Amino acid sequence: MNLALWSLVGVLLGGMLLRMPIGFAMLASGMAYLVVKQQDLGLVAEQVCNGLYNSYVLLAVPMFVFAANVMNAGTVSERIFDFCRILVGRMRGGLAQVDILVSVIFSGMSGSAIADAAGPGLVTIRQMLKKPEYTRGFAGAVVVASATLGPIIPPSIPMVIYGLVSGASVGALFLGGVLPGLLMAILMMVVVHVIATRRNMPREDKIPWREWPAILYRGALPLSMPIVLLGGIYSGAFTPTEAAAVAALHALLLAGVVYRALNWRSFIGVVQESARASAVITLILAGSFMLNYVFTAEGIPQAVAQWVDGMQLSRLHFLLMVNLLFLVLGCFLDVSVLLLVFVPMLLPAVNALGIDLVHFGVLVVLNMMIGLIHPPFGMLLFVTKALTGIPIGEMMREGWMFIVMLLLLLLAMTVFPQIVLWLPQTMGYGLK
Repeated sequence: MNLALWSLVGVLLGGMLLRMPIGFAMLASGMAYLVVKQQDLGLVAEQVCNGLYNSYVLLAVPMFVFAANVMNAGTVSERIFDFCRILVGRMRGGLAQVDILVSVIFSGMSGSAIADAAGPGLVTIRQMLKKPEYTRGFAGAVVVASATLGPIIPPSIPMVIYGLVSGASVGALFLGGVLPGLLMAILMMVVVHVIATRRNMPREDKIPWREWPAILYRGALPLSMPIVLLGGIYSGAFTPTEAAAVAALHALLLAGVVYRALNWRSFIGVVQESARASAVITLILAGSFMLNYVFTAEGIPQAVAQWVDGMQLSRLHFLLMVNLLFLVLGCFLDVSVLLLVFVPMLLPAVNALGIDLVHFGVLVVLNMMIGLIHPPFGMLLFVTKALTGIPIGEMMREGWMFIVMLLLLLLAMTVFPQIVLWLPQTMGYGLK
């Protein structure tokens, strides 16, 4: 590496060690590169503005964030919980099974793992901790694991960002996540059943038939959101970006008008939290545009492609290597950084090997979800600990079976691409 690149790496690592917000660290490292290269610092503003204002798909991110926050502020999570309790509550370890099914449904609305853990997950943990058969660690582990369904089952904020950097069809990415997401949910329920049977965990009390109509009615309207979103996208009524706005409006009408669970005070709080979260993502995006300019100027993606070509790697060997890389990086770095900084460096090699971008994208997102549930970064672990006080060590001791299950599914998806590609190809997308 030349002096300019060393300056970039030094400033970036220094900023991270000093706990500087990652977006600022990325921008500062890009400026350091330009200073050493004796180039115009105005390139920073040019790259950021061009990247942000020429990316229509980015509008989906704040809309999905807003929709998830509105649903968490209203009573949507509680309504879905009661609905799922009818369906799977009588299974062994019923509350844990309910949490997984709730996550499947909520995933079709929010597209965010954090929103899933902070909303429906918190409701389920409170219910589980009322019963002595559920340990704190097990309750937290189930919620943390099931929250990873959020960005796999469509809609998905990470898939929107991946579509931005790769040029892959967001609609095809959404479809590609459906079957893996459902397989994840089924396997999680199997893991819960094994643990619950071994520990003799309770079934939920049987709900009288006379209460079913009211519970089903309360849960019916929230269940309509995934149908509206996916039906609208794949019927051609609106684009995935426009679907995000529809999701936000749908959530606002449910929580504010139909259920009257959102007053002006809570609405302002939702807007503030959504703006804060969207600003964090946008700042990281801005920094990534600058870093991607540097990497392109230095020819790093092409060098990676040549290196891979020189190693004579097959598609499978390359994907296994990428899985290992992202599993390691996921221990230390945020999902947005991995998507926006490292994925663009690998894309030339992906294209050179003829790997389908949709297959690669879903694999990358699943890798990052696994990174969210194991230390030292483990963002979902830290979020759950902050909300409930459950120690991370207890969640990790109870959650290792879920991590093993996700790793086995990741391996199966790597070896058998049709797990991801079957549904998009069936729906007529022109995939490789």
